[in-house]
Amino acid sequence: MTRDEQIAQLLWPPELATRGAEIYAVLDGAQDRRIHLQVRSSPLAWRCLYAGVLPTELLAVAPYLVHMQPDAAFTRETIAMGWGRAWGIWMVSAAPFDELHRHLRRFLKVRDEAGRRMLFRYYDPIVLASFLPTCTVAELAELYGPIDAFLLETESAAAVSELRFDGVELHARVREPREPRLEAPSCW
Repeated sequence: MTRDEQIAQLLWPPELATRGAEIYAVLDGAQDRRIHLQVRSSPLAWRCLYAGVLPTELLAVAPYLVHMQPDAAFTRETIAMGWGRAWGIWMVSAAPFDELHRHLRRFLKVRDEAGRRMLFRYYDPIVLASFLPTCTVAELAELYGPIDAFLLETESAAAVSELRFDGVELHARVREPREPRLEAPSCW
């Protein structure tokens, strides 16, 4: 099994279907110019997180919410080209696409200590992995909202970091591919 197949298997475990959850990604156009073009030509449901009529230059570097599908060519291409290159974050959610889009847009701008509004690039997996452990319970509850888990790339090329919030605390675990078990020959 290839690395990309292993990642896809980790992103879509068998128990996911029984929970009625879907996999979404927020892909960061600023990480690679190909993202914008790929998203716009994808048959999957997608929407820019920025609102309004945007200049072409901003569209090229904007974040995009995409409803990922395990067997879609777009998904395979995104994993192959972007996994391990901080192309974005992945999420598990049973929320409808529009609800998740509205929820994620709420966190694009934050205020610093001086009250200035700033862009918050939480959709960078490095930023999100560093930010979540610093949040209070109330902040985690607000950020997670309809999201069951965030799924992020790890330093290992074939692993997925799963970050869940149970309403009380943040739980992190790394999911790795299961190695095939070697069985002893019957003559042993």
